[in-house]
Amino acid sequence: MADAFENILGQPQVREFLRAAIAGGKVSHAYLFTGPAGSNKTLAAYAFAQAILCDKAGCGECDCCQRVMRKKHPDVRYFAPEGAGGYLVDQIRDIVADTSLAPIRASKKVYILDRVDLLSSSSANAFLKTLEEPPDDVVLILLGRTRESVLPTIVSRCQVVPFRHIPASEAAGILVQNTGATKMAAEIAIQACGGSITKALDFLKSNERMTFRARILEVLASLALADDWDVLTYAEDLVVRAKAPLDIVRAAQEEELAESADFLAKSAIRQIEARNKRALTAKSFESLHQMTAIIRSWLRDVLAVCAGTPELVINADVRASIEEAAAKTDEARAAAALAACNSADGALTYNVSPETCLDALLFEIRSVLYGTGSSHKAAI
Repeated sequence: MADAFENILGQPQVREFLRAAIAGGKVSHAYLFTGPAGSNKTLAAYAFAQAILCDKAGCGECDCCQRVMRKKHPDVRYFAPEGAGGYLVDQIRDIVADTSLAPIRASKKVYILDRVDLLSSSSANAFLKTLEEPPDDVVLILLGRTRESVLPTIVSRCQVVPFRHIPASEAAGILVQNTGATKMAAEIAIQACGGSITKALDFLKSNERMTFRARILEVLASLALADDWDVLTYAEDLVVRAKAPLDIVRAAQEEELAESADFLAKSAIRQIEARNKRALTAKSFESLHQMTAIIRSWLRDVLAVCAGTPELVINADVRASIEEAAAKTDEARAAAALAACNSADGALTYNVSPETCLDALLFEIRSVLYGTGSSHKAAI
């Protein structure tokens, strides 16, 4: 029988552990999910939240389950660091204060805190008492890259659930098995989504995302002959396209809030509005990071051809442009362009203007790969 956990692909041990916790009525007050990016920690956290709140342990069909799956349930709160270097003390204090409020729809509330490896000592200290003894109707699910990167005072207060790294080839195989996609399409989706199977599933279903990828690859193929004005125009166009999904998300949020506004208190409406704002921010970052992931994938393919290993090319549908770029550069320059892309991806994380960041990145790739124009590295 299908349940909330069936879509936690590539993590069979985690899946069975969470099922057993629900079936045995042994849900703890705090969990720490640890694993690399793309290991399905966030999906597992929402699946666990679904099973905790659902009267039928995560049936997947009731209104509660549907809301959690759409990330629209007011009693499932997702948080990510708001500061450039991690969680702010005030942000943690707001979360702590929120835990004392009653649930809006369900009998419990679930808090999902991403990247707790970015909790500073001061932020962690503001959280420890709540983490150790949260209200009876609260379950805390913390997500971090590794156990070692999370402060020991946090780890000691949580039940740790390790997630294994899923190799790209295995992840692509899981996609093929579960979607019927071709091996090439699955590998492209995994690379475009930073190794995340969950995001790759959505990517394969979205004509808009596939069109977005095609435009990025078209821009990359044109850089060798592009002048400065062309590069600026390319960057502006890509940023606009990256933000396009936000309009759809925003419209859906406004519609849902309008449906519920009549029976919700003002405090609950403010909570939902704050949650929606965080969701928009997360979606914006996801789309921008997807753009740099696609660029990185193309540059890796150029590097692979330069290194004499063309069989490693992932974006085989644009092999001609990859080989053309490789013929005009060399292995060292391709590696340097790839490093510039990694730097740009990091800059986006620290809230650098997307327009400025992408301008600089495209100029840098053109300069490093082909030795044309001037480098704009200082702008990143």
